[in-house]
Amino acid sequence: MKNNSTFNIQHSTFKKIAVSIGDLNGIGLEIALKAHDEISTFCEPVYCINETMLTQGLKLLNLNKPENFNLYPTKGEFEIKPSKVTKKSGKYSYDSFWDAIKLAKKGKVDAITTLPINKQSWSEAGIGYKGHTEVLRDYFGKDAIMMLGCEEMYVALFTEHIPLSKVSDSIKTKKLLQFLLDFHSATKPDKVCVLGLNPHAGDGGVLGDEEVKIIKAIKEANDILGSKIFYGPAVPDIAFTKHNRQNYKYFVAMYHDQGLAPLKALYFDKSINASLNLPVIRTSVDHGTAFDIAYKNDSNINTKSYINAIKKAIELINNK
Repeated sequence: MKNNSTFNIQHSTFKKIAVSIGDLNGIGLEIALKAHDEISTFCEPVYCINETMLTQGLKLLNLNKPENFNLYPTKGEFEIKPSKVTKKSGKYSYDSFWDAIKLAKKGKVDAITTLPINKQSWSEAGIGYKGHTEVLRDYFGKDAIMMLGCEEMYVALFTEHIPLSKVSDSIKTKKLLQFLLDFHSATKPDKVCVLGLNPHAGDGGVLGDEEVKIIKAIKEANDILGSKIFYGPAVPDIAFTKHNRQNYKYFVAMYHDQGLAPLKALYFDKSINASLNLPVIRTSVDHGTAFDIAYKNDSNINTKSYINAIKKAIELINNK
């Protein structure tokens, strides 16, 4: 593949991955640059950023453009302001993501991997979505499933970016049943631990009755699948103990922090985010824009989550 600045479709045995560049005021570009040589040994990345913005970022980082750094030129120019929330950086990260989606939908790439955005920057840019998954869900009209984790443990979120006060009302048997069936279709797990909502998984209704709906959804899902795949509802405060993690690799959490607090405590440096149940494959890093270290050439910058996200995308491609 030639070292040029425009997207060029060429025959390759490697899978093509569109990389949405994320918020350019944050850590994403530096991660992409520093991990490029490694990921290029097993895939063909296509970076959704134009030459002008890349050159500006390289100058701030005092880095040179890597060999074979292939660009799909997302339009737009603005001043990169390291570690700042700005509507221009929010708009550009959104446009970069849309370019990646279009490439995937047209079959020009095999999957999308996204670098981190800043939700406040999106809001200031007038973007009505809270994150990548919501965009994909709306655009494709599919109930995208957010799954995060690593090879040791994956957690799927039944509810995502909603206030905690709305979680209870969101737990409906029919909705959870469909979620479980879609999750099984996307991941083909041998068994899945489904968490309860309440302390002690409700203690037989004493501490809440949402578990009745969860139990019914689990039973119906297993009946439809003709096999006992889903187990639970598990008591949330012991679901992620070492012993339980030896029995389960996949978990379904009822709300965001219930699943992600233990995941990030255990595997923060290497976990990834995957959007399942969609016509396109999308994976992402499982961390934010790291404004505190952006453009400081911090030697502690960890590219493991990004590299794992690329690898997971390839795995999902191969399992289609």
